[in-house]
Amino acid sequence: SPARTTLAPRESAARRKGKARRGRGKARSEGLLSKQKRNRRMKANDRERNRMHHLNSALDALRSVLPTFPDDAKLTKIETLRFAHNYIWALTQSLRLA
Repeated sequence: SPARTTLAPRESAARRKGKARRGRGKARSEGLLSKQKRNRRMKANDRERNRMHHLNSALDALRSVLPTFPDDAKLTKIETLRFAHNYIWALTQSLRLA
């Protein structure tokens, strides 16, 4: 084919054998790759854990300012968001009527 004839002889042979490397740097060993993957996964898990801690803290702060009875069970995340939405809407309506 025309594309095959335009390649340099070494590139053509490397591609046919499947040994053409892509990207930069040296080839990495399997052990190093798996260690890097584990490390990336651990970092991603830490970021997700921190994100969820921050989200839960924000929801706890929101629950603390919503008017609920103290004997009520803790609201779920979606209940907290819906309650806050409805509470803000009710306050807005009372301000419009006042």
